[in-house]
Amino acid sequence: MARTYDVYGVGHALLDIQYQVAPAFLAEYQIEKGVMTLVDEARQRNLTAAVGNDPVAAASGGSAANTLIGVARFGGRAYYACLTGRDAWGDFYQRDLEAAGVATHSANRGEGKTGRCLVFITPDADRTLNTFLGISSAISPAQLQEEVIADSQYLYIEGYLLGSDDGFAAAYQAQQMAQRHGTAVALTLSDPFAVRAFRARFAALLQGGIDLLFCNEEEARASTGTSDRETAGAALASQVGTAYITCGAAGALVYADGPYYQVPGVPVQAIDTNGAGDLFAGGVLYGLSHGYSPLDAARLGCYAAAQVVARLGPRLEQSLADRIDRILSHFST
Repeated sequence: MARTYDVYGVGHALLDIQYQVAPAFLAEYQIEKGVMTLVDEARQRNLTAAVGNDPVAAASGGSAANTLIGVARFGGRAYYACLTGRDAWGDFYQRDLEAAGVATHSANRGEGKTGRCLVFITPDADRTLNTFLGISSAISPAQLQEEVIADSQYLYIEGYLLGSDDGFAAAYQAQQMAQRHGTAVALTLSDPFAVRAFRARFAALLQGGIDLLFCNEEEARASTGTSDRETAGAALASQVGTAYITCGAAGALVYADGPYYQVPGVPVQAIDTNGAGDLFAGGVLYGLSHGYSPLDAARLGCYAAAQVVARLGPRLEQSLADRIDRILSHFST
């Protein structure tokens, strides 16, 4: 029986605010380059003042939200369970998310400030995240809608959730709800620091049953304690149904039913790598939920990731729904 949504995502609701900065700025303000760091509101306010220039973009985001927007850009149907404040930024977030084609529950609001993520983009196209979670840190099972999970083909869990007790409870209960209704469960490892810091929680989800896993090379190595991506991929693939490991410009490794395959990346001039992994997951989830093979789904993901790194910001503004045959034909030539 057909389901209303292709993907039901659970994750943090963060207003993404992007700035272009020099590496010296990161060094001066002791910001660890290339990773996500949680900060309090005062620290974020000080960093915003220190940048000294206007942001290049601001949009509804958070890792899982970016992935769901990617699903929608391909023409898919997505729903996001999150938590925003009853403030002006929360109003903006929900309007912007829905304008991007992703449905959400308008009642998932709370007394507190909507989370914000400062994204610092350096000339090497790397992205560094300083995140004030705000009320998003309080996301819990109360934000889940079991009937919507039951009406979705995939549940997509953002690994960043595992950093809090309530977030882990939301992830775990969403997994249980999905399994009760035959909804496939997808998990992204999100960040190597998160994998190391909350190893037991990731292990609990993996042991509970994951059909589809997303990670990059560093996250794969952090999760398995191995030194190379192929060994790490094989170790992860033994724990899940299908695993995708992104490898930057080199594309992605696909572990599904036997030996792994490498899907090449799409050559572009990288400007901003923020959102590359999120858009890769969006392309894959769209592909799998619409009957494409794991390899063709990875090709859609690699194309989407390449398009997003060639521009500023973590999302694509244009629709890809009418390009799918053309995208797949690119990989066969």
